[in-house]
Amino acid sequence: MNVEFFVISLLNGVSYGLLLFMLSSGLTLIFSMMGVLNFAHTSFYMLGAYVAYTLSGIIGFWPALFIAPLLVGALGAGFERYSLRRVHKYGHVPELLVTFGLSFLILEVVQLVWGRSTVPYALPTQLQGPLFTLFGTQFPKSRSFIMLVALLMLVSVWLLLTRTRIGLVIQAALKHPDMVEALGHNVPRIFMLVFGGGAALAGLAGVVGGNTYVTEPAMAASVGSIIFVVVVVGGLGSLAGAFLASLLIGIVQTFAVAMDQSMAGGLRALGMTVNESTFGFPLLSLTISQVAPILPYLFLVLILIFRPKGLLGTRED
Repeated sequence: MNVEFFVISLLNGVSYGLLLFMLSSGLTLIFSMMGVLNFAHTSFYMLGAYVAYTLSGIIGFWPALFIAPLLVGALGAGFERYSLRRVHKYGHVPELLVTFGLSFLILEVVQLVWGRSTVPYALPTQLQGPLFTLFGTQFPKSRSFIMLVALLMLVSVWLLLTRTRIGLVIQAALKHPDMVEALGHNVPRIFMLVFGGGAALAGLAGVVGGNTYVTEPAMAASVGSIIFVVVVVGGLGSLAGAFLASLLIGIVQTFAVAMDQSMAGGLRALGMTVNESTFGFPLLSLTISQVAPILPYLFLVLILIFRPKGLLGTRED
C-alpha cells in the first residue's frame, strides 16, 4: 500500500463518512428527543438535492445552499405537526408506518416533478476541479467542501445544544418533559422544531452531496440502510457515537472498494494459511472490493452481538 493510495483513500473515506454523519446526526437527534426512527429521513436528503437543483437554476448554488435546507426543514416540521403528532399516542408502530408511507410519497412526488432519470445538478464553478494533486492523483474541491460543511454543522449543533438557552431546554425536554412543560415551555413545539431541524440537516446533506455524487430518485434508497447501520453502530441517540460510526464505516468501505486483492490474498498477507476451497465454494477468491457493500452490515451484526448499545450508546431501549 503506497502513500498516495493511503492518503487519497483516507481523505475520500473521511469525506464520505462526514456526509453519512450529516445524515445520521439529524436522525439521531430525532430519535434521542422523540424516540422515533424516521424511515423517511433519507427522503429529506433526496428532497434537499432536488430542491437545491431547482433553486440553483434560478438564484444560484450559494443562496440555494441556505434556502433549500430551510424549505426541507419546514416540510419536516409541518409533517410532525399535522401527521406524526397525531399518531404518536398510538405507539411506535404507527409512527414507523407513517414515516414509511411518507418516504414513498416523497419518492412519487420527486418522480412526477423531476422525472425518473438523473438530473444535471452540477457543481458551481468555485467547487470544480482538484483542491490539490498528490503523486499525480487529484483530490476534488467538492469532497473537501463536504468535509468543511459537515465539520461546521457539527460545531454548530454542539454549540446550540450545550451553549444556548434553547439547547438547554431541548436537553431538559429529552429527560424531563413534564417538568419543562410545567415551567411554561411548549414541549410539542420543541419536538416539532427538533424534527424540522433534523430534516433540515438531511436536506443540507442533499444539497452538498447531490452535486458531488448523483441526484436521482434512487439516491434515498442507496443510503437509507447505511444510515440506520450508522445510528445503531454508534448507539441509538448518541450524536458522538454517530460521528464515530460514520467515520469508521466511511473509511473502511472506501478502502475496501479500492482494493482489488482477493480475500485469500489479504489473509495470506496477514500471515494466515488459507485454502480457497475451505468453504466448498470460491468465497475467498472474491476480491475485497466485491464484498465491500456487506462490510457495514457485518459490522452491525458484530456490534449487536458484542455491544448491543452501540459504540457510545447509553439508551436501554
